[in-house]
Amino acid sequence: MGHFYFVRHGQTVWNVENKICGCTDSPLTEYGREQARKTGRKILAEGIQADEILCSPLSRAKDTAQLISEMTGIPCRVEPRLIEQNFGKWESTPRDGEDFKKAKEFFACSHEGGESTLRLAQRIYNLLDDIKKESEEKTYILVAHNGIARVVQSYFTDMTNEEYAAWGVKNCAVVRYDF
Repeated sequence: MGHFYFVRHGQTVWNVENKICGCTDSPLTEYGREQARKTGRKILAEGIQADEILCSPLSRAKDTAQLISEMTGIPCRVEPRLIEQNFGKWESTPRDGEDFKKAKEFFACSHEGGESTLRLAQRIYNLLDDIKKESEEKTYILVAHNGIARVVQSYFTDMTNEEYAAWGVKNCAVVRYDF
C-alpha cells in the first residue's frame, strides 16, 4: 500500500495572536517562513521522496508549500479541497473562546455563514480516497491547516469528539500516513 505526508503551514500572524484563522487569509510570520525552510531541509535530510506537493489555496499554506518546493525541488500545485474549514462568525475570534468550543461540538451544523465539520470531512475524505487510488504510483505531500489535519487523522483513527477537538499538528510538522 502507498502513503503520503501531511505538513501544517508555518506560523501565522493570527496564530501568534491566538485567533481562529479558518478560511481567512492570515499571512506567515517571518518565523513561519523559516519553519517552512527548515521543513524543506528536513525532508531532504530524511530522504523523504514525493512526486508532488498539494497545498491549500490560502497564502499561509501556499507560501509554506512553495518554500518547501524551492528547498526540495518537488513541484507543487494548489488543491482547492485542502482549504481550511470556514468557521463563519468565529473567524478572527479567540481560539480558546468558550462559545467557539461549544459550537465545535455540533458536527452537522454550519458555523453561521461557515461550513459544518461533516461537510469538511466529506471533502477531505473524498480527496484522501482519490490519493489512495493513486498511492501505488505517486506519493504526495499535503500542505494545509490544523483543521484539515484533524480530519486526516480521523480518516485513519477512530476518535471521540473530545479527542478530535483536542488533536492537532504543530506548525510545519511532517506526519506520514500509510494506507
